[in-house]
Amino acid sequence: MTTLSSLPVVFRALFSSFLVMIGIGYLTALSLLYLVDIEPHKALGQSVVQGISQIYHGAPRGTRLEAALIGPMSDRLSLDDRTRIFQWLDRGGRAEDYASVAPIFTANCAGCHNPKSGLSIPPLTTYEEVAKIVQQDPGPSVSQLARVSHIHLFGISIIFLLTGAIFSLSSTPIWLRVTLVVLPYITIVMDIGSWWATKYFSPIFAYIVIGGGALMGLALALQILISLWEMWINPLKRVSASVASGVP
Repeated sequence: MTTLSSLPVVFRALFSSFLVMIGIGYLTALSLLYLVDIEPHKALGQSVVQGISQIYHGAPRGTRLEAALIGPMSDRLSLDDRTRIFQWLDRGGRAEDYASVAPIFTANCAGCHNPKSGLSIPPLTTYEEVAKIVQQDPGPSVSQLARVSHIHLFGISIIFLLTGAIFSLSSTPIWLRVTLVVLPYITIVMDIGSWWATKYFSPIFAYIVIGGGALMGLALALQILISLWEMWINPLKRVSASVASGVP
């Protein structure tokens, strides 16, 4: 039976390079997840669960503008300017009162938040544009969630097909191999299914998003580390044992 440790060195080098790149890519994805989805909510004093819940379920209390001014954009305005905007929002964010805060948006926001900037951020040069982020955040739409879901389902499934195929050649017990090649697909359903459940049923499903993601990362780490161990460490151990016993 062909095992990882018995493969020709060229195949071990190929498989190892792929597994290492996948591992680095996964760590990079985790870093992006932290910077985009966790750190901004942490700045608002929210827990990871609260942040994930808001991403998919929306923010029934507060607006996108408030969240930005409290979090990632808090250092762009003075305390006095932020207070004036919050007071305007408390009065309902009405068009007739917009003149009291318009100079703040013009001086501090319009430089980047304008239609000609070329940036994928909402423009804030008129009341009509500002009003769009004064509305409550309902979370992603059905089309947005469907688009992200199908990309993840196809992409992650293919990644685990390749890493699982390599790991299946290990000499670990069959129950462990079956578990670690099936578990990632269960976690994919847990993770992505919980996005929809968090959106349409209850924010409590955010816990399953976290649990599914953690199990997915654990399964990938075990597939990579066990495979690398068997491709390089096991052959070295056999060579060392042969030298120690005097067997050529």
